[in-house]
Amino acid sequence: MKRICVVLVLLTLCSGLFLGCRQNDQQRVVFIARTLGDTFPAWLQSALEEEANKLNIQLVTQNGLANDQLIADLVDNAITNRFDVILLQPQNTEAQRPPAERAVRAGIPLVTVNLRIPGMENVSHSVDASPFEQGAVVARLAVNQVPRGGRVVVLNGPAAHPHSNERRRAWQEVFFNNRPDVVLLAENFANWNKDEGMRFMEDWVQAHGQIDAVISMNDNMATGAIEAIRTNPGFSNLLVYGVDGTAEAALLIRDGIMTATSFQNAFALAEHSMMIINAILTGKQVGFTNKDIECPLITKDNVQMLIDAHIRAGTL
Repeated sequence: MKRICVVLVLLTLCSGLFLGCRQNDQQRVVFIARTLGDTFPAWLQSALEEEANKLNIQLVTQNGLANDQLIADLVDNAITNRFDVILLQPQNTEAQRPPAERAVRAGIPLVTVNLRIPGMENVSHSVDASPFEQGAVVARLAVNQVPRGGRVVVLNGPAAHPHSNERRRAWQEVFFNNRPDVVLLAENFANWNKDEGMRFMEDWVQAHGQIDAVISMNDNMATGAIEAIRTNPGFSNLLVYGVDGTAEAALLIRDGIMTATSFQNAFALAEHSMMIINAILTGKQVGFTNKDIECPLITKDNVQMLIDAHIRAGTL
């Protein structure tokens, strides 16, 4: 709690500096990231900065530290300091709904990226990828890859998180409903976190022995599971499925250690977000935009595309 309070004081001071540093009436956009401690939001931040520079948009990034109260305070701070647009990466749609609604009522255009807040489609803009399809494209592959009678474990994101829930629903409908022979050994919430994914996998190996596949709702948790069995020769044929297309996952897929992921392209999310924001700032935006990007399947056959994207991003 002390750390959060210190961060809030610093952000309040910094916001005053940002307010005083407006040059030549350059319009300012604040990007409030759910947390920059995770791989994907950090990549998204880098991609947004690249797009903002192309459009000569002043982009200020603030870190929500995966704390709902801090994220709300950052939104309120942006309202107080009259940013021209708020770009929000929600962590918890219900927790972020009240501050998002306050921004709309204050007349500040709101764009959400990487997660939508249901019910705000007609008052805000959004850029996302279909979380159901993100899970489904990988689950379709697994239907024909997991061996008969395969023993599998499942790693979920935070409880009640829309992306995690929709990806899990896709796995149920596409994979589990069509493979009644599969044995679901264990399932738990690893909260998008690599270390938690590793700890669960260590426990499951001890409890269940043979595991044929790891089904993960993101790459961080999947790579954590891989870390847990990396030196165990009994898991050389383990199938591991994720979502996001992180740099670490790309290398593991290239090396045949991870099986597949669904590419959530931070460059595409950033490009479309900044296109919407630029239209708002230049008065060209008509109506509210809710854009979905594609989420292609990545396997060893086409992983070079993902590697090239990370080389561009500087993450490889």
